[in-house]
Amino acid sequence: MRGARVHNLKDVDIDIPRNALVVFTGISGSGKSSLAFGTLFAESQRRFLESVSPYARRLIDQVGEADVDSISGLPPAVALQQQRGTASARSSVGSVTTISNGLRMLYSRAGEYPKGQSILYADAFSPNTPDGACPRCHGIGRVFNVTEDLLVPDPTLTIRNGAIAGWPPAWGGQNLRDILISLGYDIDTPWQDLPRDTRDWILFTDDTPEVAVYARMTPQETRRAREENRSPTYMGTFTSARNYVLKSFATTQSERTKKRVSQFMDISVCPACDGKKLKPESLSVTFEGLDIGQISRLTLSDLATLLDTAAHRDPVADDISPEKTIVAQRISRDIMARVAALTRLGLGYLSLERNTVSLSPGELQRLRLATQIRSQLFGVVYVLDEPSAGLHPSDTQALLGALDDLKGAGNSLFVVEHDVNVIRHADWIVDVGPDAGTDGGTVVYSGPFDGLRGIENSHTARHLFDHARAGDRTPREPKGWLRLAGVTRNNLHGVNVDLPLGVLATVSGVSGSGKSSLVSQALVALVGDALGQKPVAETTDNEPELLERELDTPIDGHIVDGMQHIRRLVVVDQKPIGRTPRSNLATYTGLFDHVRKLFAATAEARARRYDAGRFSFNVVKGRCPNCEGAGFVSVELLFLPSVYAPCPVCRGQRYNDETLDIRYNGKTIAEILDLTVERAHDFFADDPAITRAIAALRQVGLGYLRLGQPATELSGGEAQRIKLATELQRAQRSDTLYVLDEPTTGLHPADVTLLLAQLDRLVDAGNSVIMVEHNMLVARRSDWVVDIGPGAGDEGGKVVEQGPPAEVARSKSSKTAPFLFPATDPS
Repeated sequence: MRGARVHNLKDVDIDIPRNALVVFTGISGSGKSSLAFGTLFAESQRRFLESVSPYARRLIDQVGEADVDSISGLPPAVALQQQRGTASARSSVGSVTTISNGLRMLYSRAGEYPKGQSILYADAFSPNTPDGACPRCHGIGRVFNVTEDLLVPDPTLTIRNGAIAGWPPAWGGQNLRDILISLGYDIDTPWQDLPRDTRDWILFTDDTPEVAVYARMTPQETRRAREENRSPTYMGTFTSARNYVLKSFATTQSERTKKRVSQFMDISVCPACDGKKLKPESLSVTFEGLDIGQISRLTLSDLATLLDTAAHRDPVADDISPEKTIVAQRISRDIMARVAALTRLGLGYLSLERNTVSLSPGELQRLRLATQIRSQLFGVVYVLDEPSAGLHPSDTQALLGALDDLKGAGNSLFVVEHDVNVIRHADWIVDVGPDAGTDGGTVVYSGPFDGLRGIENSHTARHLFDHARAGDRTPREPKGWLRLAGVTRNNLHGVNVDLPLGVLATVSGVSGSGKSSLVSQALVALVGDALGQKPVAETTDNEPELLERELDTPIDGHIVDGMQHIRRLVVVDQKPIGRTPRSNLATYTGLFDHVRKLFAATAEARARRYDAGRFSFNVVKGRCPNCEGAGFVSVELLFLPSVYAPCPVCRGQRYNDETLDIRYNGKTIAEILDLTVERAHDFFADDPAITRAIAALRQVGLGYLRLGQPATELSGGEAQRIKLATELQRAQRSDTLYVLDEPTTGLHPADVTLLLAQLDRLVDAGNSVIMVEHNMLVARRSDWVVDIGPGAGDEGGKVVEQGPPAEVARSKSSKTAPFLFPATDPS
């Protein structure tokens, strides 16, 4: 490859071997993804698509054209990235792996049918077809439910005083109250004292009676007016509270209304199919005593055990239907081979019905990887994005075996990775850097593993070969204990656990062992409840999105002791900081408010009477009228996919010319948004409020991001660290419990060290940090380790061992123990 200039790459020239495992590494933002995905994969895809018809090209999600002079010897490439794809209530582990297709054929051809029922085609066992979908929930398995408790939160109120919270506000609600008066209902008796049939009719009836309404009259005056047959103010049509809520959610164009009515809607398992998504006829067919809904709820490991009998059963002489036995044998063997590839990658704890929305990016990528291993392609470059993300070190060994299989089949593997075990396993290492952003973009080293040892300016080399051991540090002693008892959630059943306070604690265990169930779900819910902190319910204006969410399964358990040490709970998760490009790093952290005030305070802005709002790209007066502050426009191409191009009016700057006339220290507001955090640190050195926010972002390894970087371009790990930085810049209080879920996802060991220093700061200030983590660098530098397991799914969910890292490392039953201080790992 010659002359690569994608993003921050500086005219990179490089030679890389084919038919090898090549790992691209370097600190976050160094340019490794730009090299592997933005250049090599992008150019390979472009060349391949040149051979495809223009019409077919429209159907393929294309990446941008790479800015590179030349690449020779590049085979066709397959990218396995950590994107979730389009979230869908109908996308599951079974559909992504195509195992569900095999099961449908198995039930169609080899299932046990009730007497007299005709044979069903495979489509009848799919919830995504009219032939199979349950008519009540349309194949989603869940339905919207509107209950009295939701509609009437305070039953002591009267209807006149607003008992029915689910009704429309303002005139709409008044109208319905007036209609009830005309219908003869009592609106001045407390709701709880009204007869049950009256309450049910008002809330749930499908009747829509039209009656004469006499506005602003008392019930007595209304009765008299009706008796005297006076002309009404208008004719009004009644709608029950439930129908108002459901219709408003389905039809309104107002996000505000949608958000408001969604709080009165509950999601429950479809009563018609019990959440199995299929018609009764389809669920009446069984295989090995289970209907297809039940078999889809089994873990992959249990599914393989169930199918083993059928896979090895040969037809015998007195078989009533030998063809069924043969079909069952062949299909079962095919499914078992697919399941074997998945369990080998540590995914045996997943069930076929598990929605892909609930999977981590690492799990989703490994599902795709297993499918590729089964495809047995030859001569392809596989470009992978941190396949070890979310993997316990013991599962990483299985992953490396799978990568070796792909390489052994005659393929090349280009892997963007930070995990030291994967880096050590590589045939060839490309270390990009030396630093992030504009200080990166060069190849620090390209060659076999051992040659990296002597590269002085390589952050990777320092962490691979530095012999300073974390075991030398003395862990802090816990200052108290948070004692949980009877915790039941997912695969946790009545677990009792003592979690240390006043220290940095890591909860470890293999993927699917129950770590997140214990910490991110049960612990957060129980502590939040004890503090009176209600969870922030995410709202959406999209019906399928609402239905595809994980159902709120109850969390059993209670806190025995320890809450006297906790005054505040802060959860730092990997959810996006915003769902649109208008949300960015600067707006989320609050530093953009300070920047806009600086611009508004300049002499030129004051002379023009520009306020701080003028410098927001979301406000009409300051933004570009053509792109409405987005900075880009969509260009429709007839036989090619639509592309986003910089707005021709503002040239991608988001603002109108008048706003861009104003400069602060020589830069426009658009140029400020284009600064990296690192550059902004120097530019705003004299402003304490902005410097504090910038410093926090640098301290968690985000110096390479641009201030205006859209939320949609950030990874889950980056979003989590932005939230942590936002928390770090606040005035520190003691007795806060910080809960984090895999904060090192996507981080180079050098950045992990930076992050640990910040977490240590929080602990030293009198707080507690409890995090779920697979990274052994984090575990061994923690004060306390709680290991959950020993296995995944039903084989996990127990506290295997806990104590200081050195003590846990001596455990014979912990799968984490061998990796805490391995002799081969000097980091």
